[in-house]
Amino acid sequence: MKKMLLILVSLAMVCVAAEVAKPKKAMKNFRAVPMEKAQLLQEGKGKAYCSVCGMTLPMFYKTNHAAKVNGKTHQYCSIHCMIEEAMTNGKEVVDAKVVETNTLKFITSQDAFYVVGSKKPGTMSPVSKYAFGTKETAEKFAEKFGGKVMSYAETSKIVKGGMKKAIGMIKKRQAKAAKMGEKVYKKMCKQTDKRFANAAEAKSYLKEHKLCGKLKGKPFQQVGLFLAGKGNK
Repeated sequence: MKKMLLILVSLAMVCVAAEVAKPKKAMKNFRAVPMEKAQLLQEGKGKAYCSVCGMTLPMFYKTNHAAKVNGKTHQYCSIHCMIEEAMTNGKEVVDAKVVETNTLKFITSQDAFYVVGSKKPGTMSPVSKYAFGTKETAEKFAEKFGGKVMSYAETSKIVKGGMKKAIGMIKKRQAKAAKMGEKVYKKMCKQTDKRFANAAEAKSYLKEHKLCGKLKGKPFQQVGLFLAGKGNK
């Protein structure tokens, strides 16, 4: 009996050790980081969402950008959204910053080295754009995943040049998503008569007032787009 007990204890210890040693499952989305690792520079109830498209910033953190708009910091899921807002307002980007892919810290965009067109996923564009603090780290990334190392000015020029086409494609995708959002909203959320200027505003309101329960991820974004009127675009 004593021998059997010792065997069972030994087996239990092996199982515990195996569980502890088992590596954490990597996040499938290369751009995403856990919420606690994301640096949010903007303030307000909707600070976790892109100022333009409303997407959840930590989910696209490695392509996040930030800039000053009328003296107030706005944070974006991508360089596309940052430049779109500037062009829509007829203004130049002020004090632009970008997340450094390796350190996950914000650095000045002017000092960054971008890898454009790698095999990693793009945000708001099929052409990916990831920033690095040194030319060496950018080149190492490009060697492994493809793409071309460019300056912030060169990358911005590419984004501006394709903006009209990109916006057209994004509007179509958002309209389709908003239609799905309408179905989710009517089925899973408490109704509201409040109207919203953008998806970020809608999502922060829904979350604050708990109108959609624990809804999150893609369906939550779709509902935000619907309430922002993107289905009518």
